[in-house]
Amino acid sequence: MSNLIEARNFNIRYGKKTAVDNISFNIAKGRVIGLLGHNGAGKTSLMKAMVGLIAGSGDLKVLGLDPRNQRNELLQSMSYIPDVAVLPRWARVDELITLMSGLQPKFSAERARVLLRRTSVGPRDKVKSLSKGMVTQLHLALIAAIDTKLMILDEPTLGLDVMSRKSFYEMLIDEWCDGERTVVISTHQVEEIETLLSDVMMLDEGRLVLNISLEEMDSRFVALSHDAAAADAVAQAHPLLRYRQQGRAAALFDGAPPAHVQELGQRFRPSLVDLFMALTRKPELQSRQSA
Repeated sequence: MSNLIEARNFNIRYGKKTAVDNISFNIAKGRVIGLLGHNGAGKTSLMKAMVGLIAGSGDLKVLGLDPRNQRNELLQSMSYIPDVAVLPRWARVDELITLMSGLQPKFSAERARVLLRRTSVGPRDKVKSLSKGMVTQLHLALIAAIDTKLMILDEPTLGLDVMSRKSFYEMLIDEWCDGERTVVISTHQVEEIETLLSDVMMLDEGRLVLNISLEEMDSRFVALSHDAAAADAVAQAHPLLRYRQQGRAAALFDGAPPAHVQELGQRFRPSLVDLFMALTRKPELQSRQSA
């Protein structure tokens, strides 16, 4: 199976509100996908549909299965961490490992213990004695010890400090991503995960505005820093975004701008944050910024 997730003209609606608006995409094996969007863009709704928690219209297949109608079979080969790590506060870590061994046939207790050695979480610790960051690391260790093909992470480091977030992602990439498994990560810490990603998907008010590999992004989008005197000429080339980069005026283009415009500045690599701002900013902010 080359594509682990396939969506065609997929929609999610809550009454009259459209959360996911007629999107189509494929996600292949061995990829690390960043699912980005502002609050209310549809990220959580899409992830919940992928794990069969909510229904949509159109076609959505995950690991070749219908997530809503074949959820039990799907969850044998897929893992999910929602935006809140919910573990029983009364339980000890070793008790949770024993519990997982009885619940999930593909769970490896030894693997969980190996992963936990990367953390400061001890086997006799109770969940209620752990910090939020430690609970999140424990949750990841338990989930990553399940031999699945796909992991869905919805804001997994929400509310954690920068060191806890770094430790979480290091464990994820080092211990779970192996070139065959795929992980889909939704997060607002765009700048922190950019170097981890192979691909990015951006949602804006339910619409899929970008679905691209990081390699393709580097070749497709062009950023120029330029002197203030060149601002009018650059603006006439209709950049996606005009902003400032290291104290200088800058512009971001979808594709190479005209040669005479390129001569007015110095090209640099746009960041994922720059691209996110360009493609998902509210119209009123765009007009205010370019005024």
